[in-house]
Amino acid sequence: MTQEIMALCRSLGAGEDQEELLLPLVQAAQTRLAGRLRAGVSPEDCGPAFLLAVALTAVEELEGAAGDDRSVTSFTAGDLTIHRETGGGRSAGSRGQLAQELLSPWLGETGFCFRGVRG
Repeated sequence: MTQEIMALCRSLGAGEDQEELLLPLVQAAQTRLAGRLRAGVSPEDCGPAFLLAVALTAVEELEGAAGDDRSVTSFTAGDLTIHRETGGGRSAGSRGQLAQELLSPWLGETGFCFRGVRG
C-alpha cells in the first residue's frame, strides 16, 4: 500500500529527491487517517479513495515543510496587497479538504455536530 501511495505522491508533484521526508509523512498520514475511519471500517474498505487521501495529505504536509505552501493567494492590509502564485489547479491548502471529502463516506467523528438550541 505504501508504494502505491508514494507513486501517487510523485504524480501529485513530489520529487524523488524528497522521498526521505515523504515516506514518514505518508506513514503518519496513513495512521492518522485510518484512525479517523468509522469503527469496523478498514482502509481497504475505502478502495483507492484511501490511497489518494493519504497521498494528498502527505504532499500537502511536504509542501508545508518545504515552505511551498501556497494556500494564501491574496492578502491585504491597508494599502499593502500581497499576491502569491498558486501554480494552477487546486492550491496546496485545499488538498487536505479534498482528502477529507474523498473519505467522508467512511469517516467516523469529523468534529462537526448539530447542537440543540432552546427557542
